[in-house]
Amino acid sequence: MPRGTLAPVPASDEYYDLGSFGHSITTTSADAQIWFNRGLTWIYSFNHVEGAYCFEQAIANDPACAMAYWGLAYAVGPNYNKPWEKFDNGDLHTCVQRGYDASRQAKKYAENATPLERALIDAMQFRFPSNQPATDYPALNKSYATAMKPVYDEFGSDLDVATIYADALMNMTPWALWDLFTGKMNPKAPTMEVKAVLERALAQEEDGANLNPGLLHLYIHFIEMSPTPELGITAADHLRDLVPDAGHIHHMPTHLDILIGDWRRSITSNHKSTLADDKYFQKSGANNFYTFYRLHDYHSLIYAAMFAGKSKVALDAVTRMESTVPEEVLRIQSPPMADWLEQFMSIRIHVMVRFGMWEELKVKELPRDQSLYAGTTATTHYARGIAFAATGDVASAKKEQELFHQAWDRVPDTRLAYNGKLVDVLKVAGAMLEGEIEYRCANYDKAFEALRRSIDHESKLPYSEPWSWMQPVRHAYAALLMEQDHLEEAAKAYRADLGMDTSIIRPLRHPNNVWALKGYHECLVRLGKMDEAAVIEQPAKLALAVADVPIKASCFCRLDNSQSPQLLDQYSKGKCC
Repeated sequence: MPRGTLAPVPASDEYYDLGSFGHSITTTSADAQIWFNRGLTWIYSFNHVEGAYCFEQAIANDPACAMAYWGLAYAVGPNYNKPWEKFDNGDLHTCVQRGYDASRQAKKYAENATPLERALIDAMQFRFPSNQPATDYPALNKSYATAMKPVYDEFGSDLDVATIYADALMNMTPWALWDLFTGKMNPKAPTMEVKAVLERALAQEEDGANLNPGLLHLYIHFIEMSPTPELGITAADHLRDLVPDAGHIHHMPTHLDILIGDWRRSITSNHKSTLADDKYFQKSGANNFYTFYRLHDYHSLIYAAMFAGKSKVALDAVTRMESTVPEEVLRIQSPPMADWLEQFMSIRIHVMVRFGMWEELKVKELPRDQSLYAGTTATTHYARGIAFAATGDVASAKKEQELFHQAWDRVPDTRLAYNGKLVDVLKVAGAMLEGEIEYRCANYDKAFEALRRSIDHESKLPYSEPWSWMQPVRHAYAALLMEQDHLEEAAKAYRADLGMDTSIIRPLRHPNNVWALKGYHECLVRLGKMDEAAVIEQPAKLALAVADVPIKASCFCRLDNSQSPQLLDQYSKGKCC
């Protein structure tokens, strides 16, 4: 990495507001120190592209700064959302070469580094043992984590060492620290060790634990898949607004907001996230991998708005999101951006189904390039089928069902839906559409069987927050059960969805959502369980007051709302008398 690869930019030049976080390193340049602080902050904020740039700027300002090279190697390697296995071949070779070169340069200049810095640099050699991609990624991840352990054993009171070690451990089994179905730690993951490292660090409040974005960020990821995500709320509250221009930091607390049913706070934090992300988009464009994170942040805002019944917020956010994704970005081959990003292009369709926009859906146009937008094409046919079924046009619904299956078959297996595949998400759609059509044909047993299959497919999707399937199938299932007077079964579905029992896994429970609250209250009233209905009435009224559409059932696919008790005279109209 010869000097002059990147022209040095003074740290005093206008830049993003990243707050005051930093980690002191050995350098002869004040500007290099500032750029290093920025790089580490971006890495902790999961903007690895910008983090790498900052470390390169630290190198440009001090070519002999060992920790700047360490930071660059750290930035271009794998992370919790992008493990080695998810690198495409071209991206993999490029990043491995960059990481290898940077780690060796760090070693070259380590003579004047502190013992802590030398220990981190020595461990980084195990992440990039060669300039060629490894053939055994689990072994490589374990080797690096093992190399980090003595660093932690000696310097574990340093919060960044603790964070980096926890990160190494978590990347051994990303998104698999917990068994969702038992609620216990995954015996094949280092979950207990991660817990000990993070909780010891979080206890160091006098050392700035509550001001360390990396530590707080990782703890949210650690706790979100546990049976007790609420234990992370204090850390989440410390993280909110900690890095003003890092959109993903504003967003991260909402992983837990969603799980505990704090939909309004999720909307607020995710809105701030998208504003910060828009600032980054305006300056840095969309031709970078951080676009995935930007769209994820938008997705979370839309998801929370949907559960709160706020159609205007959801639709406005969709429009803003779509305006930041030029089609040329989806056509980038390495990394294969269509595989990462196309899942977000069908979000508008999910919003339209959620809010019963049947007439608009029936005339919803297909994408022009149905190969590039293969998943969106299939989802459009699904939604048009739902719309036709809900309005009684079964013949047209069946035509869309046939077209849906044809389109589904054309979706590449490589298209991702966070930790899963888009083709698997479409299994939920296929069974859902079948159930809706059978219901309109008055084949109720077949309809409910298909909807239960859809629920089963939904429950088998790999965890993501938010879920790739944006409207719980139980909302439609229970609404239609009520329409056929199967009240006990409907009540059971609502209780599960609201998290009032433990019949479904923790991440599939949606406390305080307006749709299930309204449906469950009606169930209880019609069952004559007035004491239980009274308990639900106040949270249901609050949720209905927040919504911007009249909600009479948990799904707009239910047409007969004649028995739905009216809880509010006005729905978010700002009127009280």
